[in-house]
Amino acid sequence: MRRAGRFPGANAALPQASEVESAKHVHMKRFIGLALTSAIALSAIANQSLAGGGISVHEYKFGVLAHDVPDLWSGFRRESGMAFNAEAIFSPSVAFMHGTIRPAAGVTLTMQHDGSFDTSTSKVYAGARWVYDSPRGWFAGIGLGAALHNGKLNLVDADRKALGSRVLFHIPFEVGVRFHYNHSLSLYFDHVSNAGTRSANEGLDTLGLRYGFRY
Repeated sequence: MRRAGRFPGANAALPQASEVESAKHVHMKRFIGLALTSAIALSAIANQSLAGGGISVHEYKFGVLAHDVPDLWSGFRRESGMAFNAEAIFSPSVAFMHGTIRPAAGVTLTMQHDGSFDTSTSKVYAGARWVYDSPRGWFAGIGLGAALHNGKLNLVDADRKALGSRVLFHIPFEVGVRFHYNHSLSLYFDHVSNAGTRSANEGLDTLGLRYGFRY
């Protein structure tokens, strides 16, 4: 009788492990969907450019960023990992206050130390970017746009931020130097939050270095 009692208990643990694996697959599908969304969006813009739609890529940016940096805009940290950023800045542009305003779109994917992408928040974003280029070779930029993320909306996990809304405001800042005309290195920061439009609004900050190549 004791053996019979043990076997159901051992077998009952199997569905729990299966549920954990199922949850991981769901997170991975969300991540893949996020990456595919960004790829489709950038491809659509590129196709429009090739078709003579008047839009072309002005500059590409690639960066490595610290994810959910504490003591900045959001104020504290819950999530861990390293973020990888890719962004395209487009033409045409509009002159404004000694600088230029251009459309921009990008993706930031967050990887854990074990190589997984499903336990920290990643995002795709698009918006407008104002950049001032100094005659001495340095530049500064600020932007405003929207970000779509795969993170948590409410506080259900002590290791994940409660972001409140699936679509967030995206505010980037950047300062750097250009060299050999086409290349640049910069310090990049961005913040995402819902600006208090939801009761949960913990926000996320990323900070790191980016390399740029412009045409």
